[in-house]
Amino acid sequence: MAAPLIIRSPATLTMTLMAAWLVLCSTASRMVGGKTEVANVRTNDEVQELGRFAVEEYNRSVKIWKEGEGELRFVEVVEAQQQVVSGIKYYMKIWVTQAKSDGVGDPTMFDSVVLVKPWLNSKHLLHFAPSPQ
Repeated sequence: MAAPLIIRSPATLTMTLMAAWLVLCSTASRMVGGKTEVANVRTNDEVQELGRFAVEEYNRSVKIWKEGEGELRFVEVVEAQQQVVSGIKYYMKIWVTQAKSDGVGDPTMFDSVVLVKPWLNSKHLLHFAPSPQ
């Protein structure tokens, strides 16, 4: 059995409590299960690339299941949240346009969820649908 920790001076107690508080505060923003806003979404290259990935994956699935539909074109991610699970889930609102024979359609907002597992170098599109806004 381990011996109990005995703190003999108030300074040591204060330092120990400060260190514990700093660790707690630094991990609070990435708490498992909690969603957090992604800052500076429009200038965040990682999030913009994940949005582009989501649109490309959606287009691939449409080609497999539905012939003749116009592809979606990525414009930008305008909102994003992340959630730490067994990886990181990104919840994104993405502006897209639809390719048409006579040009490009009006921008439309889509909701998307992408799961990233960096240690496996993998990304999976979990959800992609028009946003009810």
